[in-house]
Amino acid sequence: MILDENKANDTQIVEGGYWHRERWWYKLVHVCRRWRYLMLESASYLRLSLVCTRGTPVAAMLAHSPPLPLIIDHLDQADYVTAKDEEGIVLALRHRDRLRRIRLLKAVHVLQKLITVLDGEYPILEHLYITDQRYLRPMIKRNAELNFRENFRAPQIRCLVLMNFAIPIGSPLLTTMGNLVALDLSMIPHSVYFRPDSLLQRLSLMPQLEILGIYYNSDILRGDMERHLLHTTITTRITLPNLRRFGFQGANAYLEALLPWIIMPLLERLQFYFFNQPTYSIPHLQQLTDTTGNLRLKHARLTFYDDHVGLIVYPHKGATMYTLDMSLIGRNFDWQVASTAQVCRMLRTVLFEVEHLVLDYERHNISLWWGAVAHRIHWRELLGTFHNAKTLYLRFWLVEQLASALQPGEEESSTELLPELQELSYLAVPGTGVAYDTFAGFTDERQKAGRPVTVVRR
Repeated sequence: MILDENKANDTQIVEGGYWHRERWWYKLVHVCRRWRYLMLESASYLRLSLVCTRGTPVAAMLAHSPPLPLIIDHLDQADYVTAKDEEGIVLALRHRDRLRRIRLLKAVHVLQKLITVLDGEYPILEHLYITDQRYLRPMIKRNAELNFRENFRAPQIRCLVLMNFAIPIGSPLLTTMGNLVALDLSMIPHSVYFRPDSLLQRLSLMPQLEILGIYYNSDILRGDMERHLLHTTITTRITLPNLRRFGFQGANAYLEALLPWIIMPLLERLQFYFFNQPTYSIPHLQQLTDTTGNLRLKHARLTFYDDHVGLIVYPHKGATMYTLDMSLIGRNFDWQVASTAQVCRMLRTVLFEVEHLVLDYERHNISLWWGAVAHRIHWRELLGTFHNAKTLYLRFWLVEQLASALQPGEEESSTELLPELQELSYLAVPGTGVAYDTFAGFTDERQKAGRPVTVVRR
């Protein structure tokens, strides 16, 4: 994997980095005959590969190049794939003994044709990344599912990233991947449900995992199924000694059933997305964050979107790799604030470290944000979890709401909320009439209490 991790973000880590760099040797072999001889003689040591990407004349390349390992890299968001490119992908896929990495981001109808070519065993395949391009466009229907042929095997694979694949947990494919370092299954469809004990048993066969992501397409735990989960017997306890990133999307009841049975001593980054529900009960997630000593949280950004609210926390300002990434899926604005406050209260032990807090607003659907107001109590409960925040930055429609929430009431102390705050900056929506003295009441009270706050209008 060629990747400068200190310059990468989380998406690039899962994708596997910048594969175009694998062509570094192309020009060097044309310098002179001696260089060509030395490089090709050391091809295995140098891990030389031929890269098949958009516009690559694959047939000609295979006919006139040495039989080096192949890399298929079609990680682009173009709406189409040319007939020649598709022909080249299929041709490369049929060289099973030479394929080292595969990366495809295409429309589902294209993927359905291409994955049928993945037939038999691929003995040197290390990285397989196949995602359904529809999920870049949430309004497109999500009925079709993907799956491999039954005899597809990749015994040496180290990174498996799939989206919208209906792979049963008992599939032989998942039992032959003991070398996996990264397993990321996104948008797992309704037709597939991994019972917690079965999932744990499969994970126990992957002790080298460093990245694990289990993301269901929707909240499949409703009614009888959720009650069944609560009475499910789990007997498999596992340790993932190398796991550094764990991600989950689904019902919090499912995650709570899993966590007591997984030991993750090196966990550094945690991601969870929960679907809309009235209340959240996450004692085991709370215990995990409280006892994991590798989580570093200093800079937090809380953003309200049309259909969810997201909190992402970084180890320091300017970092590209998150420490905590949380999303609660739901549209109602007051629900978003109240639910985030509820979950953050349960994670307050680690959120206490946060020193810089940004509150952002990216709701673009006018019918959702017009007149959207969250209850003052919910705002104060939310802000109360960031006890150690020293800077607060507000954007757009949140300015007036937070001005009201920060102003202490008759029986409230001016320093009980954000007692360490030193600077409050904000960017108001142009033309909304937000006055320069919007936070005057708050700052006056803090001045009297001996805890002055500087206000900066951007």
